[in-house]
Amino acid sequence: MSVFQAAFLGLVQGLTEFLPVSSSGHLALMSHFLAVENPGLTFEIVLHFGTLLSVLVYFHRQLWRMFLSLFKREMKEERRQIGLLFIGTLPAVVIGLSFKQQFESVSNQPRVVALLLCVTGFLLLLPHLVPKKGDRSMTLRSALIMGFGQALAILPGISRSGSTIVSGMLCGVNSAKAAEFSFLLAVPAISGATLLALRDLEGIDTTLVIPYLVGGIVSFVSGLIAVYAVLSSIRRGKFAYFAYYCIAVGVIAFIYLQFSQA
Repeated sequence: MSVFQAAFLGLVQGLTEFLPVSSSGHLALMSHFLAVENPGLTFEIVLHFGTLLSVLVYFHRQLWRMFLSLFKREMKEERRQIGLLFIGTLPAVVIGLSFKQQFESVSNQPRVVALLLCVTGFLLLLPHLVPKKGDRSMTLRSALIMGFGQALAILPGISRSGSTIVSGMLCGVNSAKAAEFSFLLAVPAISGATLLALRDLEGIDTTLVIPYLVGGIVSFVSGLIAVYAVLSSIRRGKFAYFAYYCIAVGVIAFIYLQFSQA
């Protein structure tokens, strides 16, 4: 793997991890169309660590306060946030571990991935089609529903950030608060996926240290940019633009695959 390839994959991973366009879907289609070889488990872990770091940096004050709340009884709101994140993480853990092989098999079906990208696009349009229910704060119910949205995103082509944010908005949660909770929900999700991957890690190719480092740095920087971009798009009411992008990419990819494999 060259440094350029590592940087490119880091850019794709970082941007699509948090932009509501599905990182797994883009990587699956890119691997098919460009015949990109599997970069290996070590590089995958490095990229995920880079995107995880971007969330930790952006929300460092809030995460630090949640940590302190474990030792200070008066910080009730921060402890409540920890409880909500725990509830929101459960569906993905249960469903992901129960159907891991079935979900992973979808990655080898590019036409299905293309259709699921279209599904993501329609999901992102739902808040504009369904009457707004209010401007509520996070509750146990909304955290659980957002958790099921995150579980759905185990399927390549379904955006994790998109499905969780939309789930929250449909529950009547303030869009900015739903987006913030979605990104915080990424911390246990990405951490858990990384730890599971570490179990299967057999060794590290020391000749690829520089490409790995470059890929990790690029995924961190691009991931941080993506977090800012999503929050900004929600505040400016531009969230639907991502829907049109997903539908366009999904339709074009599906049509191409349908005719090229006919």
